Amino acid sequence: MKLVIAYIKPEKLEDVKRELDSREVFRMSVTKAKGCGETKGYVESYRGVKKDVYLLPKLRLEIAVNDDFVDTVVEGIIKAARTGKIGDGKIFILPLEECIRIRTGERGPDAVGGWSRYSSKNAPNRDGWRADDQKTDKADGS
Repeated sequence: MKLVIAYIKPEKLEDVKRELDSREVFRMSVTKAKGCGETKGYVESYRGVKKDVYLLPKLRLEIAVNDDFVDTVVEGIIKAARTGKIGDGKIFILPLEECIRIRTGERGPDAVGGWSRYSSKNAPNRDGWRADDQKTDKADGS
């Protein structure tokens, strides 16, 4: 399990969300953040008074994923958030020692959610179906 932390431009959130949705990554936390990097801020003038703005607005995305989805998430964020200009953001990948779903007490990959080869629940196989789905299809006469 990994925790993917990404800092992106606020105006890119909808694009990133749409891209991750298309990759079947639906769970994330988003918080407002401020920071500076290579851009080092800018000078703003308000009513004739100049002010240095060092901390630029960003959004911090936190996405807990099973190891199977790390590359999918990273590629999705990069595809949607990249403009090619300074200030596009950063992605950090951290090991996630444990995850516990409060409601059920599930732990580990099952608590993170989604399918994974590490999950104890049915996962899509190479053909893209779950064992339970196949039983349903045959019962319907398909």
